Amino acid sequence: MKFKSSILKKAISFLLLVFLTLVFQFCKSSKTVTMNSKEIVISYTKNIAPIIERSCSPCHFPENGKKKWLDNYDAVKNNIEDVLTRVQLPATDDKFMPFRNKRQALTVEEVALFKKWVAQKMAE
Repeated sequence: MKFKSSILKKAISFLLLVFLTLVFQFCKSSKTVTMNSKEIVISYTKNIAPIIERSCSPCHFPENGKKKWLDNYDAVKNNIEDVLTRVQLPATDDKFMPFRNKRQALTVEEVALFKKWVAQKMAE
C-alpha cells in the first residue's frame, strides 16, 4: 500500500511540475521581460558616432572633408549601406574605407554593431 502511495505522490508531483512548466512557458509577460533585458539598444549618439569620428575624420567631416560628409546622424543614416559595403571590402581594394588605412579600420565587432543598429531601425 505504501508503495502505491509513493508512486501516486511522485506522479502527482511530476504532473504538477509539467503543468507549471507549460503555464510559465506561454506566459507572455515573463518572456517579454527576459527578452528585453538581453536586448541592448544601439544608438547613433552613444555607439555609432564615436566610431565614425575615429575612423572617418577628417576626410568625411566638413572642416577638412572633401568627400561625402558623415558628420551627423542623417548623413550616416542615409549612407549606411555604402559605409557598410566599403568597410567590409578587402583592405587592398581601392574602395576600402578608411582609404589607404589613414585611420583605424572598423573591427569585426564594430561592423556587427553597425549591422545591429540598422536592424534596430537606426535609433538616434
